[in-house]
Amino acid sequence: MRQVAQSGWMTLVLVIVAVGVGFSIWMRQPAMQAAAPPARTPVNLTAWVVDWQWESGLADAGELGKALSRVQAFAAYFDESDQPYFTKAFKEALPQIRETAEAAGIGELNLTLVNDIVRQDGSESPKDSELVSRLVSTKVAREKHIAEIEALLDQYLFQGVEIDYERIPDKDWGHMTAFYRELYERLHAKGKSLRIVLESRAPVETLKLPEGPEYVMMAYNLYGTHSGPGPKADKAFLKKLAKRMTAVPGDKAIAIAAGGFDWHGDQVTAITEQQAVKIRYTNGSELKRDAASGSLHYQYTDDKNVKHTVWYADGSTLTSWIDTLRQAGITHVAVWRLGELGSGTLDKLVQAATTAK
Repeated sequence: MRQVAQSGWMTLVLVIVAVGVGFSIWMRQPAMQAAAPPARTPVNLTAWVVDWQWESGLADAGELGKALSRVQAFAAYFDESDQPYFTKAFKEALPQIRETAEAAGIGELNLTLVNDIVRQDGSESPKDSELVSRLVSTKVAREKHIAEIEALLDQYLFQGVEIDYERIPDKDWGHMTAFYRELYERLHAKGKSLRIVLESRAPVETLKLPEGPEYVMMAYNLYGTHSGPGPKADKAFLKKLAKRMTAVPGDKAIAIAAGGFDWHGDQVTAITEQQAVKIRYTNGSELKRDAASGSLHYQYTDDKNVKHTVWYADGSTLTSWIDTLRQAGITHVAVWRLGELGSGTLDKLVQAATTAK
């Protein structure tokens, strides 16, 4: 009996030891897993080159190169007869834009149409709501407009188009979604892409947006010409918009903005990153970084004794916004816009688009 008892005790001890060792190994596993940070998915990066600053925008595009899957040539406007309108500067720049994009290995060069009317006398009607109504309110009008868009893409050899029609009246949203669907079907049949720009005010939760196009929501000008000083976006704003984009079908992107604004008196002036750095260097202002947005800001007084407040984004700002979007499930990011970005910013954007760390 004693031998049996001893054998039983020995078995029990071995079981306890084995359980203890197994428990110890199990307890260590989470710690070992936590020691290796999760991989970050590279973002699909696109950006706009604008016709009024195409030289420096093109230089930035060349530096970014293959980090960009697409460049959007901004923009085609409309004339007084509702016909698509290119500025002289854009027409002259287009061959060089295309050549640079091809040499840099950028995936696509697409056209952006915006609902701005540019008249012969030089006056403008930006984001014209009535123009949108005329273009899409009937089947006949939509067919005519789609044919015009197809002709533009064929004539200027664009691989796709982006529709950036803003301030859409509530009464026209049904017509707009029909236009998106009909345009996508026509372009898709020709092997061309369609991207739709959505304002943050667009009622995406209730719209019946068609499957097929890529949708990009503007996530900037949280502060700007309509407000007092502040960042173009902050992380809470980006998270909110990323959550709203879950209601949008198919591929979706968020657009973030480089550069910033200079508030002075009752005026607000848009500035590029390089301009913001130069102004601060000239005036020796104290630079601060805002924790909620990652943006930089400073104040100075000019030679007319006018106080200025400047907010702008640098490379660290943009990559913090990209990380915020990535954590929220958005891996397609568009940058508004190229032109006079800092060299460090360009490096950080390349890293965000080509590496996973």
